Amino acid sequence: MALTAETWPIAASLLPFDPMPSHGAERDDGVEAQWSHVFGTVRDAGFDAIDLTDTWVAFGDLSPAQRAAMRECIQRETLAAASLSVIRRSVIDERTGLESLAYSHRCLDLAAEWGVGVVSVGLHRPLTPQQRTQLWFWTAPGHRDPTDDPATWDLAVRRFRELGRHAQEVGVLLSLEMYEHTYLGSGSSAVRLVEEIGMDVVGLNPDFGNLIRLHEPIEDWREVARQTLPYANYWHVKNYTRDEDAATGVIATSPTYLESGLIDYRSAVRWAIDGGFQGVICTEHYGGDGLSMSAANRDYLRSRILPRRDYVAAPSLVRQQFAAPAESER
Repeated sequence: MALTAETWPIAASLLPFDPMPSHGAERDDGVEAQWSHVFGTVRDAGFDAIDLTDTWVAFGDLSPAQRAAMRECIQRETLAAASLSVIRRSVIDERTGLESLAYSHRCLDLAAEWGVGVVSVGLHRPLTPQQRTQLWFWTAPGHRDPTDDPATWDLAVRRFRELGRHAQEVGVLLSLEMYEHTYLGSGSSAVRLVEEIGMDVVGLNPDFGNLIRLHEPIEDWREVARQTLPYANYWHVKNYTRDEDAATGVIATSPTYLESGLIDYRSAVRWAIDGGFQGVICTEHYGGDGLSMSAANRDYLRSRILPRRDYVAAPSLVRQQFAAPAESER
Protein backbone atom coordinates (compact mmCIF):
# COMPACT_ATOMS: atom_id res chain seq x y z
CA MET A 1 0.00 0.00 0.00
CA ALA A 2 1.35 3.42 -0.98
CA LEU A 3 2.30 5.82 1.80
CA THR A 4 0.14 8.89 2.41
CA ALA A 5 0.55 12.20 4.24
CA GLU A 6 -0.69 10.53 7.43
CA THR A 7 1.52 7.45 7.25
CA TRP A 8 4.71 8.74 5.64
CA PRO A 9 7.72 8.29 7.96
CA ILE A 10 9.20 11.74 8.63
CA ALA A 11 12.16 11.63 10.98
CA ALA A 12 13.68 14.44 13.01
CA SER A 13 17.39 14.92 12.48
CA LEU A 14 19.42 15.15 15.68
CA LEU A 15 21.73 17.78 14.15
CA PRO A 16 20.42 20.52 16.51
CA PHE A 17 21.70 18.73 19.62
CA ASP A 18 25.21 19.07 21.04
CA PRO A 19 27.48 16.07 20.47
CA MET A 20 27.69 13.55 23.28
CA PRO A 21 30.57 11.13 23.93
CA SER A 22 30.04 7.45 23.22
CA HIS A 23 33.16 6.18 25.02
CA GLY A 24 32.93 3.64 27.81
CA ALA A 25 31.39 0.20 27.78
CA GLU A 26 28.88 0.17 30.61
CA ARG A 27 25.58 1.86 31.25
CA ASP A 28 25.69 5.31 32.80
CA ASP A 29 22.56 6.72 34.48
CA GLY A 30 23.65 10.32 33.90
CA VAL A 31 24.29 9.81 30.21
CA GLU A 32 21.05 7.90 29.79
CA ALA A 33 19.15 10.77 31.42
CA GLN A 34 20.64 13.13 28.83
CA TRP A 35 19.64 10.79 26.03
CA SER A 36 16.10 10.61 27.40
CA HIS A 37 15.94 14.40 27.61
CA VAL A 38 16.82 14.72 23.92
CA PHE A 39 14.30 12.08 22.87
CA GLY A 40 11.62 13.67 25.05
CA THR A 41 12.32 17.06 23.46
CA VAL A 42 11.95 15.55 20.00
CA ARG A 43 8.70 13.86 21.02
CA ASP A 44 7.40 17.16 22.48
CA ALA A 45 8.05 18.77 19.09
CA GLY A 46 5.48 16.38 17.63
CA PHE A 47 7.77 13.83 16.01
CA ASP A 48 7.12 10.11 16.19
CA ALA A 49 10.33 9.13 14.37
CA ILE A 50 13.98 10.07 14.59
CA ASP A 51 17.04 9.86 12.41
CA LEU A 52 19.99 8.47 14.36
CA THR A 53 22.29 11.32 13.32
CA ASP A 54 25.79 10.42 14.42
CA THR A 55 26.94 14.01 14.90
CA TRP A 56 25.01 13.71 18.18
CA VAL A 57 26.18 10.24 19.25
CA ALA A 58 28.58 7.97 17.37
CA PHE A 59 26.09 5.11 17.19
CA GLY A 60 28.57 2.76 15.57
CA ASP A 61 30.84 3.06 18.63
CA LEU A 62 28.25 2.18 21.28
CA SER A 63 29.00 -0.90 23.35
CA PRO A 64 26.36 -3.68 23.59
CA ALA A 65 25.28 -2.35 26.99
CA GLN A 66 25.01 1.20 25.65
CA ARG A 67 23.05 0.03 22.62
CA ALA A 68 20.56 -1.69 24.88
CA ALA A 69 20.22 1.39 27.06
CA MET A 70 19.83 3.72 24.07
CA ARG A 71 17.14 1.54 22.55
CA GLU A 72 15.25 1.49 25.85
CA CYS A 73 15.37 5.31 25.97
CA ILE A 74 13.96 5.56 22.45
CA GLN A 75 11.18 3.09 23.20
CA ARG A 76 10.20 4.86 26.44
CA GLU A 77 9.51 7.98 24.41
CA THR A 78 7.49 5.89 21.92
CA LEU A 79 9.73 6.99 19.07
CA ALA A 80 10.71 4.95 16.03
CA ALA A 81 14.32 4.97 14.86
CA ALA A 82 13.55 5.27 11.16
CA SER A 83 17.02 5.90 9.74
CA LEU A 84 20.68 6.27 10.64
CA SER A 85 22.90 8.96 9.10
CA VAL A 86 26.67 8.50 9.05
CA ILE A 87 28.14 12.00 8.74
CA ARG A 88 31.61 13.11 7.57
CA ARG A 89 33.14 9.63 7.53
CA SER A 90 34.34 9.20 3.96
CA VAL A 91 35.36 5.65 3.14
CA ILE A 92 37.98 6.99 0.70
CA ASP A 93 39.67 9.38 3.13
CA GLU A 94 43.42 8.85 2.73
CA ARG A 95 43.99 8.69 6.50
CA THR A 96 40.75 7.41 7.99
CA GLY A 97 39.00 5.62 5.11
CA LEU A 98 39.39 2.11 6.50
CA GLU A 99 38.31 3.26 9.95
CA SER A 100 35.23 4.92 8.43
CA LEU A 101 34.48 1.77 6.46
CA ALA A 102 34.62 -0.35 9.62
CA TYR A 103 32.46 2.17 11.48
CA SER A 104 29.88 2.12 8.67
CA HIS A 105 29.74 -1.68 8.90
CA ARG A 106 29.04 -1.38 12.63
CA CYS A 107 26.25 1.09 11.89
CA LEU A 108 24.67 -1.38 9.48
CA ASP A 109 24.76 -4.05 12.18
CA LEU A 110 23.16 -1.69 14.68
CA ALA A 111 20.47 -0.75 12.16
CA ALA A 112 19.66 -4.40 11.56
CA GLU A 113 19.56 -5.09 15.31
CA TRP A 114 17.17 -2.18 15.94
CA GLY A 115 14.99 -2.62 12.86
CA VAL A 116 16.19 0.64 11.27
CA GLY A 117 15.42 0.37 7.58
CA VAL A 118 18.03 2.62 5.97
CA VAL A 119 21.58 3.82 6.63
CA SER A 120 22.83 6.94 4.86
CA VAL A 121 26.55 7.31 4.18
CA GLY A 122 28.58 9.75 2.11
CA LEU A 123 31.96 11.02 1.00
CA HIS A 124 32.05 14.33 2.88
CA ARG A 125 35.01 14.92 5.18
CA PRO A 126 35.38 16.60 8.60
CA LEU A 127 35.18 20.39 8.52
CA THR A 128 38.46 22.20 8.04
CA PRO A 129 39.74 24.65 10.70
CA GLN A 130 38.75 27.52 8.39
CA GLN A 131 35.24 26.15 7.94
CA ARG A 132 34.83 25.87 11.69
CA THR A 133 35.49 29.60 12.12
CA GLN A 134 32.73 30.67 9.71
CA LEU A 135 29.16 31.54 10.58
CA TRP A 136 28.12 29.10 7.84
CA PHE A 137 30.75 26.45 7.17
CA TRP A 138 29.83 26.09 3.51
CA THR A 139 31.12 29.62 2.78
CA ALA A 140 34.73 28.44 3.23
CA PRO A 141 36.48 25.90 0.99
CA GLY A 142 36.46 22.28 2.11
CA HIS A 143 37.73 19.00 0.73
CA ARG A 144 37.26 18.15 -2.95
CA ASP A 145 37.36 14.61 -4.29
CA PRO A 146 39.86 14.36 -7.16
CA THR A 147 38.02 14.46 -10.47
CA ASP A 148 40.89 13.04 -12.52
CA ASP A 149 41.83 10.06 -10.37
CA PRO A 150 40.23 6.80 -11.61
CA ALA A 151 41.85 4.82 -8.80
CA THR A 152 40.11 6.88 -6.10
CA TRP A 153 36.79 6.64 -7.94
CA ASP A 154 37.17 2.87 -8.20
CA LEU A 155 37.97 2.72 -4.49
CA ALA A 156 34.69 4.50 -3.73
CA VAL A 157 32.79 2.02 -5.91
CA ARG A 158 34.46 -0.98 -4.24
CA ARG A 159 33.97 0.19 -0.69
CA PHE A 160 30.36 1.24 -1.19
CA ARG A 161 29.70 -2.06 -2.93
CA GLU A 162 31.17 -3.82 0.12
CA LEU A 163 28.78 -1.90 2.35
CA GLY A 164 25.97 -2.67 -0.07
CA ARG A 165 26.61 -6.40 0.20
CA HIS A 166 26.51 -6.12 4.00
CA ALA A 167 23.29 -4.09 3.83
CA GLN A 168 21.72 -6.69 1.59
CA GLU A 169 22.71 -9.50 3.96
CA VAL A 170 21.11 -7.83 6.99
CA GLY A 171 18.03 -6.45 5.20
CA VAL A 172 18.86 -2.72 5.32
CA LEU A 173 18.92 -0.13 2.53
CA LEU A 174 22.13 1.82 1.89
CA SER A 175 21.70 5.43 0.75
CA LEU A 176 24.48 7.64 -0.61
CA GLU A 177 24.16 11.27 0.48
CA MET A 178 24.74 13.95 -2.13
CA TYR A 179 27.31 16.49 -0.96
CA GLU A 180 29.20 19.28 -2.68
CA HIS A 181 32.59 18.70 -4.28
CA THR A 182 32.53 14.94 -3.78
CA TYR A 183 31.79 12.14 -6.23
CA LEU A 184 28.22 12.60 -5.00
CA GLY A 185 28.33 16.35 -5.67
CA SER A 186 26.48 16.54 -8.99
CA GLY A 187 23.53 14.79 -10.53
CA SER A 188 25.49 13.01 -13.24
CA SER A 189 28.34 11.92 -10.97
CA ALA A 190 25.99 10.62 -8.25
CA VAL A 191 24.00 8.60 -10.77
CA ARG A 192 27.17 7.24 -12.37
CA LEU A 193 28.45 6.13 -8.95
CA VAL A 194 25.29 4.32 -7.92
CA GLU A 195 25.01 2.68 -11.34
CA GLU A 196 28.60 1.44 -11.21
CA ILE A 197 27.96 0.00 -7.74
CA GLY A 198 25.10 -1.81 -9.41
CA MET A 199 23.05 -3.05 -6.45
CA ASP A 200 19.30 -2.61 -5.92
CA VAL A 201 19.85 -2.11 -2.21
CA VAL A 202 22.09 0.94 -2.85
CA GLY A 203 20.37 4.20 -3.80
CA LEU A 204 20.70 7.94 -3.39
CA ASN A 205 19.89 10.43 -0.66
CA PRO A 206 19.23 13.42 -2.98
CA ASP A 207 20.08 16.17 -0.49
CA PHE A 208 19.87 19.09 -2.93
CA GLY A 209 20.24 21.54 -0.05
CA ASN A 210 23.90 20.61 0.28
CA LEU A 211 24.45 21.82 -3.28
CA ILE A 212 22.41 25.02 -3.59
CA ARG A 213 23.89 26.72 -0.52
CA LEU A 214 27.33 27.18 -2.07
CA HIS A 215 28.63 30.67 -2.76
CA GLU A 216 29.60 29.73 -6.29
CA PRO A 217 27.81 28.83 -9.54
CA ILE A 218 25.62 25.77 -9.06
CA GLU A 219 23.82 23.17 -11.15
CA ASP A 220 20.11 23.90 -11.54
CA TRP A 221 18.36 21.92 -8.79
CA ARG A 222 15.66 20.80 -11.24
CA GLU A 223 18.28 19.14 -13.40
CA VAL A 224 19.76 17.44 -10.33
CA ALA A 225 16.26 16.25 -9.43
CA ARG A 226 15.64 14.95 -12.94
CA GLN A 227 18.74 12.81 -12.76
CA THR A 228 18.76 11.62 -9.16
CA LEU A 229 15.19 11.22 -7.90
CA PRO A 230 14.63 7.94 -9.78
CA TYR A 231 17.44 6.49 -7.62
CA ALA A 232 16.26 7.93 -4.28
CA ASN A 233 15.67 5.51 -1.39
CA TYR A 234 15.95 8.04 1.48
CA TRP A 235 15.88 11.84 1.61
CA HIS A 236 17.39 14.60 3.77
CA VAL A 237 15.27 17.69 3.08
CA LYS A 238 16.25 21.27 3.84
CA ASN A 239 16.15 24.55 1.95
CA TYR A 240 18.09 27.78 1.54
CA THR A 241 17.41 31.22 0.18
CA ARG A 242 19.82 32.14 -2.58
CA ASP A 243 20.61 35.55 -4.05
CA GLU A 244 22.96 36.11 -6.97
CA ASP A 245 24.16 39.56 -8.11
CA ALA A 246 25.38 39.17 -11.66
CA ALA A 247 26.98 42.63 -11.68
CA THR A 248 29.26 42.02 -8.70
CA GLY A 249 29.39 38.23 -8.60
CA VAL A 250 28.23 38.25 -4.97
CA ILE A 251 26.24 35.19 -3.90
CA ALA A 252 24.49 34.91 -0.54
CA THR A 253 22.60 31.94 0.93
CA SER A 254 20.89 31.27 4.23
CA PRO A 255 18.90 28.39 5.76
CA THR A 256 15.13 28.79 5.62
CA TYR A 257 11.84 26.89 5.71
CA LEU A 258 11.23 24.24 3.05
CA GLU A 259 8.48 26.35 1.50
CA SER A 260 10.56 29.54 1.37
CA GLY A 261 13.82 28.62 -0.33
CA LEU A 262 15.14 28.07 -3.82
CA ILE A 263 14.03 24.43 -4.10
CA ASP A 264 10.35 23.98 -4.89
CA TYR A 265 9.57 20.98 -2.72
CA ARG A 266 5.97 20.82 -3.93
CA SER A 267 7.29 19.90 -7.35
CA ALA A 268 10.26 17.85 -6.14
CA VAL A 269 8.16 15.60 -3.90
CA ARG A 270 5.57 15.08 -6.61
CA TRP A 271 8.27 14.11 -9.10
CA ALA A 272 9.85 11.73 -6.60
CA ILE A 273 6.58 9.97 -5.76
CA ASP A 274 5.54 9.73 -9.40
CA GLY A 275 8.89 8.05 -9.97
CA GLY A 276 8.22 5.50 -7.23
CA PHE A 277 9.84 7.03 -4.12
CA GLN A 278 8.42 5.62 -0.86
CA GLY A 279 11.35 6.22 1.48
CA VAL A 280 11.92 7.83 4.86
CA ILE A 281 12.17 11.63 4.80
CA CYS A 282 14.45 13.32 7.36
CA THR A 283 13.96 17.02 8.07
CA GLU A 284 17.24 18.88 8.70
CA HIS A 285 18.05 22.50 9.53
CA TYR A 286 21.12 24.52 10.48
CA GLY A 287 21.00 27.52 12.80
CA GLY A 288 18.51 28.91 15.29
CA ASP A 289 15.97 26.52 16.78
CA GLY A 290 16.69 23.73 14.33
CA LEU A 291 14.23 21.32 15.91
CA SER A 292 11.30 23.74 15.64
CA MET A 293 12.23 24.52 12.05
CA SER A 294 12.32 20.79 11.34
CA ALA A 295 8.91 20.39 12.96
CA ALA A 296 7.47 23.23 10.86
CA ASN A 297 8.88 21.56 7.75
CA ARG A 298 7.33 18.25 8.80
CA ASP A 299 3.95 19.94 9.15
CA TYR A 300 4.35 21.60 5.74
CA LEU A 301 5.05 18.23 4.14
CA ARG A 302 2.15 16.47 5.85
CA SER A 303 -0.47 19.21 5.45
CA ARG A 304 0.27 20.51 1.96
CA ILE A 305 2.78 18.40 0.04
CA LEU A 306 2.56 14.66 0.66
CA PRO A 307 -0.30 12.80 -1.08
CA ARG A 308 -3.72 12.32 0.43
CA ARG A 309 -5.55 9.01 0.11
CA ASP A 310 -7.03 9.92 -3.26
CA TYR A 311 -3.65 10.67 -4.85
CA VAL A 312 -2.93 8.85 -8.10
CA ALA A 313 0.69 8.79 -9.25
CA ALA A 314 1.28 9.66 -12.87
CA PRO A 315 4.47 7.87 -13.90
CA SER A 316 3.75 8.62 -17.56
CA LEU A 317 4.26 12.30 -16.78
CA VAL A 318 7.60 11.87 -15.02
CA ARG A 319 9.66 12.40 -18.16
CA GLN A 320 7.78 15.61 -18.92
CA GLN A 321 8.00 16.87 -15.32
CA PHE A 322 11.71 16.13 -15.13
CA ALA A 323 12.38 17.97 -18.38
CA ALA A 324 15.23 20.44 -18.00
CA PRO A 325 13.98 24.05 -17.70
CA ALA A 326 14.23 26.32 -20.68
CA GLU A 327 17.09 28.81 -20.55
CA SER A 328 14.61 31.64 -19.97
CA GLU A 329 13.41 29.88 -16.82
CA ARG A 330 16.83 29.44 -15.24
